[in-house]
Amino acid sequence: MALLDYFLRKKEKQVATASKAKERLQIIVAHERNKRNKEPDYLPQLTEDILQVLRKYIQVSDKSLSVNLDKKDGDLNVLELNIELHDEK
Repeated sequence: MALLDYFLRKKEKQVATASKAKERLQIIVAHERNKRNKEPDYLPQLTEDILQVLRKYIQVSDKSLSVNLDKKDGDLNVLELNIELHDEK
């Protein structure tokens, strides 16, 4: 019987370990989805393109532009641009 108990306990440990691994994987996937939903892939390139257009007309540094994308009421996305302009003397 001891031999049979040994193999049964080993299988129970494997099931518990697999269950924990599955939970951890679900947490990682949920975190990645949440991260992806916050910032679209195109946002860094959009920011760079806007900076290039602004530089045609005014002097602006990389730090003086901030771009935020907010989700409002489900389907509505709001793109917010903040540009810090310095007085030219």
